[in-house]
Amino acid sequence: MNEQRRRILDMLAEGRITADEAERLIDALERERPEPPQSAAPHPRPRPRYLRVLVSGADGSGADGASRVDVQIPLQLLRAGVRLASLVPPQALTRINVGLSRAGVPIDLAELKPQHIEDFIEQLDEVTVDVDDPDGRVRVFCE
Repeated sequence: MNEQRRRILDMLAEGRITADEAERLIDALERERPEPPQSAAPHPRPRPRYLRVLVSGADGSGADGASRVDVQIPLQLLRAGVRLASLVPPQALTRINVGLSRAGVPIDLAELKPQHIEDFIEQLDEVTVDVDDPDGRVRVFCE
């Protein structure tokens, strides 16, 4: 709390001014306070558009074409998939969920909502996975 505001509250506590007067004085102090510069506000990061998977050879170049993979998966594809899942008949969803569960993916597509995918994409924005091994390098990230 700044010194001027404290003095106003002290005068109010001592009964030298009324609550209305204290309110007007505090409002006047607030109006005098300079606005922070707009450039000080953090710039929001751009929304990620792709999930990237890069695999390079041991030499890092991947020049021979066979030892390098560069996959860009549009995140819009995930968004569209969630919307399409809502069009799948309930009987088919049940069969798909059973198949996914057998494959070790315990997910209920009937419960998947567009907000869930947005939360997932937002979390992916923070993830970068680097895997190094003697035969090459794998990177998974959002951009």
